[in-house]
Amino acid sequence: MTLDELRIQIDTIDDTLLELYNKRMEYVHQVGELKNTTGAPIYRPEREQSILNRLKAKNSGKLTDGAIDALFLELFAVARNLERPEGIAYLGPEASFTHQAAESKFGAMSAYLPIGSIKGVFREVSRGTAKFGVVPIENSSNGIVSDTINSLNDYDLKIIAEVFVGIHHTLATTCNEIKEIKRIYSKDIAFDQCHNFLQDVGLDEVELIPVESTAKAAKLAMSEEGAAAICADVAAKLYNLPILYENIEDCADNKTRFFIVSNFDNLPSGDDKTSMLVRLPNTPGALVSFLNDFEKFNINLTKIKSHIVEGVSVFFIEFSGHKDDKEVAQIIEKHKGLIKILGSYVKENDDI
Repeated sequence: MTLDELRIQIDTIDDTLLELYNKRMEYVHQVGELKNTTGAPIYRPEREQSILNRLKAKNSGKLTDGAIDALFLELFAVARNLERPEGIAYLGPEASFTHQAAESKFGAMSAYLPIGSIKGVFREVSRGTAKFGVVPIENSSNGIVSDTINSLNDYDLKIIAEVFVGIHHTLATTCNEIKEIKRIYSKDIAFDQCHNFLQDVGLDEVELIPVESTAKAAKLAMSEEGAAAICADVAAKLYNLPILYENIEDCADNKTRFFIVSNFDNLPSGDDKTSMLVRLPNTPGALVSFLNDFEKFNINLTKIKSHIVEGVSVFFIEFSGHKDDKEVAQIIEKHKGLIKILGSYVKENDDI
């Protein structure tokens, strides 16, 4: 075929896609009307994951699994926003890694609300200002985020999904050369994650100024002569700050895991993970006795972390399975005075 003939074929397919998209939205609208009569949530992560799994298994064309995710997650987001626009609060500001995590699940069209603290995200979702909240829970280099654990303890919201985001930093600046840089802005954790790079290029001796976020760092660096920022590439692009070096993090596989929280429970998907907080008596063997119940039912524990909440030692524990699974329900009933179930959700990964 000639180039013009190929373009005609593509245009014809696009016309068909538009017709099919609109037809899909009609069915989504009907589903939305039924859900409105019952109060059921529009966003069902387990349903979306089952659709993606089915499509990937059926796929025999050039689309990769990642491409299918990108196309259909955005389609899901468009459908949700046509039916019932619902705000997403996230640990801001705009262009932060948490913002990226939120957009990876809710798409670019959703209404986003940047919040200055993790507790603030929980507070606004609890108030109903936003339907969903997105917060970091742990980083592969720096461990558990205490503020998120404390907020999960204090608020009665549920974890409904998890998101993993690769953390890649850039050195961005209006300076043309390294030797012109006099100060660097970033989040304190980002300085730690890029320590080797800073040392290698001789920037470990310039003034390192911690700020609330890497996005704010980019904004400050853009406005000051002799300043640079360690930030995400999207933050640098947002503020038109030139990128001098990319991927400067010490660990190439650095990831942050995020939780999406809301006010409802997920139905089982068949491949779930459950998070909980456990307060055990301060007696010898209490933890071993508790964990033995999971071994008895062959339930795989994926995480056990001790944490101090309000001066009391608690355990943040995760396992494979849904809280409504028969064996899990028996364990919860046995220890119901000690356990706070934080949520069951589709497992994106075993761990970071």
